[in-house]
Amino acid sequence: MNKYLLKKLPVLTLLLLLSTNGFGQMKLIKKLFSSDADTGRSNSFLPLPVLGYSQETGAEIGALSLYSFYTDRKDTLTRTSRITGVATFTTKKQTNFQLKSDIWSPQNKYHYTGEVRYKNFPFNFYGIGNSTLESNEDPITQKLFKLNGGIEKRFGKTRYTGLNIAFESYRFSDKTTGGIFSTDPAIFDKDGGKVLFIGFTQIIDSRNSNTYTTKGTFARMNYSYAPDIFGGDNFSGSLFKIDLRNFHGISKKATFALNANYQSLNGENTPFYLLPQLGSDEMMRGYYAGRYRDENLLALQSEIRLRFHPRFGIVGFVGTGTVFTRRDFSLKDFKPNLGGGFRYFFDIERGLSVRMDYGIGEKNPGEKRQSGFYLSLGESF
Repeated sequence: MNKYLLKKLPVLTLLLLLSTNGFGQMKLIKKLFSSDADTGRSNSFLPLPVLGYSQETGAEIGALSLYSFYTDRKDTLTRTSRITGVATFTTKKQTNFQLKSDIWSPQNKYHYTGEVRYKNFPFNFYGIGNSTLESNEDPITQKLFKLNGGIEKRFGKTRYTGLNIAFESYRFSDKTTGGIFSTDPAIFDKDGGKVLFIGFTQIIDSRNSNTYTTKGTFARMNYSYAPDIFGGDNFSGSLFKIDLRNFHGISKKATFALNANYQSLNGENTPFYLLPQLGSDEMMRGYYAGRYRDENLLALQSEIRLRFHPRFGIVGFVGTGTVFTRRDFSLKDFKPNLGGGFRYFFDIERGLSVRMDYGIGEKNPGEKRQSGFYLSLGESF
């Protein structure tokens, strides 16, 4: 999720609990807190309103939704497919639209992913590197269009091989001249540009579930190449990603989970907007996404998940991570993060949840400790 959701947590939660008109108040309350699973494997739809305000956007209104289903309801091994959407608008004429799909074919023989996104929103830029300063905060206007898709085919029981393609177009403008964005010569391609990635993916996946995993391993390696087809200052090079996850059941209600993530962007004159960024609602929670960015990223995290009721769970997490160039990797530069969260499982049978997390990070001299609230759909990994 994006930062705009961090400020909407109290409003979203309150609206979810109070949105009983038209549904039958007692019937809805019983459904929300029932411990009965939907054994019929029927389709599921969860809408959430988005309301908020910030200095950069003004008043913001929109909707967040998740539609889940099975491509084969009779086959109990077929994984849950999901389509998620977000649409918001602000009084300052800013927009954010995102539609993502995660589709599993019958018997999980094929896995299809896709995303369409348009974003006209400001963000705070702090510079490049692992030691940027809060005092260098520089508001930047961003226009982003993103389109990507992928297909993976299963070979054997746990191995998948796939191809992916992604097109991204960026446009930027500096809202305040004289800041670090306009004065730092290390920042390349400040106006934005276009890039097309064509990639190859190799996966080992033995998870017992793709929504709420309690045992198994997931290992994903992706290599994507961006050919020089747009010319000019547009990026040409490669992006390499590794995502490793392991899940171990401590008891019937508790799970211990580990996650490691590595990203590396390689090419000449790499633009700032493609550099791997530390911090999100999935990894290094508590750090503003993009506060630290560089050519390489390495992050590790662990979670203890306790699902003490079919509808409710709690999570504690701890992690560390850093961004670096190929010349300046150092163990002392790793940043800490820790926190906890609450889970409400709106679909017990599929293990689909609303996730509310609070994470904290480092405290630099003269700055407030970095932290953040997150509201998302599904587990962090």
